[in-house]
Amino acid sequence: MENLVVCNNCPVVVKNSLISKKPPSSPTSPLRHLRSFSSLFNRSVTLRMALPPSGQNPVVEQQKVIISNKHGEKLVGLLHDTGSNEIVILCHGFRSTKGNDTMVNLAKALEKEGTSSFRFDFAGNGESEGSFAYGNYWREADDLRSVMEYFRGASRAISAILGHSKGVHIIIQHLNCRAGDKFSLGNVCADAVALVAEVRSHLRWQCMLQVVLLATACLEHSLLLALSDVGGDVVLLYASKYQDITTVFNVSGRYDLKRGIEERIGKDFMEKIKQDGFINVKNRTGSVIYRVTEESLMDRLNTDIHKACLAINKDCRVFTIHGSADEIIPVEDALEFAKIIPNHSLHIIEGANHSYTSHQTELAAVVLKLMKATLQQD
Repeated sequence: MENLVVCNNCPVVVKNSLISKKPPSSPTSPLRHLRSFSSLFNRSVTLRMALPPSGQNPVVEQQKVIISNKHGEKLVGLLHDTGSNEIVILCHGFRSTKGNDTMVNLAKALEKEGTSSFRFDFAGNGESEGSFAYGNYWREADDLRSVMEYFRGASRAISAILGHSKGVHIIIQHLNCRAGDKFSLGNVCADAVALVAEVRSHLRWQCMLQVVLLATACLEHSLLLALSDVGGDVVLLYASKYQDITTVFNVSGRYDLKRGIEERIGKDFMEKIKQDGFINVKNRTGSVIYRVTEESLMDRLNTDIHKACLAINKDCRVFTIHGSADEIIPVEDALEFAKIIPNHSLHIIEGANHSYTSHQTELAAVVLKLMKATLQQD
């Protein structure tokens, strides 16, 4: 069950709720019903509360929380509430959402340890309001600030913030991103994904499995075309600007933001954007997925991660976790963070790629181990 919380100045929490436009059908298990009205949706809302069977521990509550950022845009997130006062904030990456595999798996791992967490969509992504922009690094740091202020206002202790790039399930949706007619391998993968849909509709499931394997093979060779490096950098920028957090997890963040642009928007991107003022990134069918404006490109190019890291308070513990087989951001970037951040610990996961495809469990184990050690020190 998901819960809905709307934050407009006064936080309101409605637990274990399910929004429905019509009365729910007769349940097969004990349910409690609550009728309320929401000015936000301007319609009646039916809330259903499931009562756990006797003798069982109650499930972790997942509450949908809506928080306004400094620009008046509503940020949508999911609170995994274990009942603990401490909470970890999880931040997704470029063109991703709170629902990517790494965010969900980390939230579940924290649940098992009894730690609450909150994963949310930055403005212009997922369910949150706002327009997507290619850069937006500092603006997303301000989004994180709004989230932090909300939970501190609710008397929650924020034990850590964690940022990571895209999860694999988001890649499938966007793995055919390209600028113009580039990235032919992405086209092949898009064909494979389309074929999966066709197989699902018309062919036997045994045949579908073969196509899924084909799409997976394409995916493994195409991550360079679909992944980015935002989440880890945003939490570092936040720590440097606001200096009100004691623990930061930088998972596969990029040290030099001038790298990785050509792979996404093509060669000679500066000439093209100076000439036209923008570059449209399209999918295989020619539809524009997003637009890179000159302003948003310069936002990225002018974001100095090195300078920001030097400004991080020495009392803030920064844990950088990186895969040794990262094909998007080389492990050398992690070494650069280790050189300049004073209170820093580097952890390399052997064999892990950028999205930790086969190392999700190991990633979660490392995060939990480091977090426990940090809490014991405090």
